[in-house]
Amino acid sequence: MRATVRDVAALAGVSPKTVSNVINGGVAVRPETRERVERALAELDYVPNLSARGLRNGRSGAIALTLPEMGNAYSAELAASFVELARERGWVVQLDQTGNDPARERELVSRARAHLVDGLVLNPVSLSGSVLASTEGLPPTVVIGEVEPEHVDQVHVDSRSAAREVTEHLLALGHRRIAIVGAARTSGATATSELRERGHAQALDAAGIALDPTLRVPLPSWTTSAAATGFAAWLDAHPLPDAVFAFTDSIAFGVLHVLAARGVRVPEQVSVIGFDDIDGAAYAIPALSTVSFDRRAFATAALDLLARRIEDRSAPPDTVVVPHRIVERASTARR
Repeated sequence: MRATVRDVAALAGVSPKTVSNVINGGVAVRPETRERVERALAELDYVPNLSARGLRNGRSGAIALTLPEMGNAYSAELAASFVELARERGWVVQLDQTGNDPARERELVSRARAHLVDGLVLNPVSLSGSVLASTEGLPPTVVIGEVEPEHVDQVHVDSRSAAREVTEHLLALGHRRIAIVGAARTSGATATSELRERGHAQALDAAGIALDPTLRVPLPSWTTSAAATGFAAWLDAHPLPDAVFAFTDSIAFGVLHVLAARGVRVPEQVSVIGFDDIDGAAYAIPALSTVSFDRRAFATAALDLLARRIEDRSAPPDTVVVPHRIVERASTARR
């Protein structure tokens, strides 16, 4: 049977209240007493009863993190930051994915409404038709990513601005025919793909360069395999571009694979740049130029907003924009 606080207290020779103080922190306990309690906790393999705790304070001690896809390096790195930083706050993180399905997004929010978690960190699927259209009945929620409703707490990198800067950077290197890989599909477009495409178009327009629809490469998913298949098929039907702006680093890896397989030299013949600066970007061949931002700062900002929202449901919504920068590596060069 699960050991209780009373069991631990009896073994350590202290009161249940002292055990609770050691477990929860916030109250000073003499070092020798803390050591006895911690030995008892370890000996009895004590696990906190979050359900019982939730009955007392109305909270579960768990939050949910929901991302569009969990199978890529960016999601894994971001989730790791959230789990590590949430643990420091005493929170357990439940991970889930929407698969870019609005219906799945609504289902996950409904679960949060049922008080199975104290709060929700959500990466929305689209800019329109979101469950975030109204805050009525919405659990404490923080959005990571850009959405048009401004009545929810948000943390994001400015995708439109970053994409504009990437395109301006490629134009400054002398590139004119810039393919975008990961462009929005005609249906089911994600918020991020729409915004990055808009930023790209703004940069071209400012430079007086007509937007060429044949340089758009939509993908069914933002995975390396989908990017390799989609870009190869596109390249079969189109001439080599001057440069490729891949909407994620994972997409860029697929592009680099296809170009290498066809004997195309990067960056001598084609420059390639990604987005996210995942750990593998610096070790690609050639090392990948990309858009970088601080993942821990991103997760910290989101958890700060969520903690505030859990404590005060009536607080005014806040938005945190995490700074980004372009990291130039060996995959881009002047023509």
